[in-house]
Amino acid sequence: MLLGVSGGIAAYKAASLARALLKVGATVQVVMTRSATQFVGTATFAGLTGRPAYADVFDDAERIIHIDLAREADAAVFAPATAHTLARFAHGLADDLVTNAYLTATCPVVVAPAMHTEMWLHPATQANVAVLRERGVRVVGPDAGALAGGDVGPGRLAEEAEILAAVLDVLAPRAEAGALAGVRFVVTAGGTREPLDPVRFIGNRSSGKMGFAVAAEAARRGALVDLVSGPSHLPDPPGVSLHRVETAAQMRAAVLELAEQAEVVVKAAAVADFRPASAASQKIKKDSDEVPVVRLERNPDILAELGAAKGDRILVGFAAETDLEEEHGRDKLRRKGLDLIVINRVDAPDAGFNVDTNRALILGADGSRTDVPLTTKAEVARLLCERVEALLSARHGGRAPAGT
Repeated sequence: MLLGVSGGIAAYKAASLARALLKVGATVQVVMTRSATQFVGTATFAGLTGRPAYADVFDDAERIIHIDLAREADAAVFAPATAHTLARFAHGLADDLVTNAYLTATCPVVVAPAMHTEMWLHPATQANVAVLRERGVRVVGPDAGALAGGDVGPGRLAEEAEILAAVLDVLAPRAEAGALAGVRFVVTAGGTREPLDPVRFIGNRSSGKMGFAVAAEAARRGALVDLVSGPSHLPDPPGVSLHRVETAAQMRAAVLELAEQAEVVVKAAAVADFRPASAASQKIKKDSDEVPVVRLERNPDILAELGAAKGDRILVGFAAETDLEEEHGRDKLRRKGLDLIVINRVDAPDAGFNVDTNRALILGADGSRTDVPLTTKAEVARLLCERVEALLSARHGGRAPAGT
């Protein structure tokens, strides 16, 4: 795996991306622009990857390193890719190690742009990105968010999990020979919003990242995936049919219909347990002397409904816990009729909602137990899909089904 780093403020995030690539089994070779070394030194990447990081075509005078490194790579990811780097890629310039490596590479290429909003939206940058896409380069992001100098807008480097998912996708594109080829999945993601009035709602902190990662991984393995998502800023995963909903009732209707044809249902969404018994038709005014009282009622338990009519379907649930996770998880596994449950610890800043990493415990109805230490949500998705594959294989005489 070739990781090219350009000289933007987001260069420091490439160190975390290198570590994430290593965790999924990649051998990572870093090449850098000279300006990138002003943000992160080559020693940082060498220490992380166990391989020297190069910033100049003459760093190893005994060989032509950009030729050797590009030929060795199964895939190349350039993150961050500045406006200058994108322009040089699009116009075929080769004036440093990174551009030489890009022009030499015949493997799949992923680029993750990062720059200020004005630079990203400039017609020249948009034209360069269009050229790269036409040539088969996978472009990931950028996202909207906080930028250098206190600015906010599009141009922020895409989240690590999104970049990692794209790299894994180009390394093993979906094919009929995939381990889950033709298997119909329904995956849910994100939180729901239960309206109080036309402006306000009751919701939760779920970003949808875990469910999106599961959907992307299942599709990468050849599954036919329907993803039902609550409100989320995440882009559509490649090869996935996305159904966007807002309330728990809307999610229930979509999931129950899609599940009729599904062999696997993965309920990763954080569906609201309660909703206002009635929503105001007009905005509730704060200048009233009375503080409004909101009476709640229970939302339908979608997972329990699926479990009650499970049939031969494989049913996977998720649980967000802060204590006694295994005890609570096994209880939910039994009550809901699940085959697997993934328990997330959400009481740490580096796991749970709105982050790219997770600590998890995967429990099986067969009594199995898998501890997943801190890793990316993409890696959790990979481990979960492997467990689903094993269950399908056991049910189909030692092999995964050929599809429906």
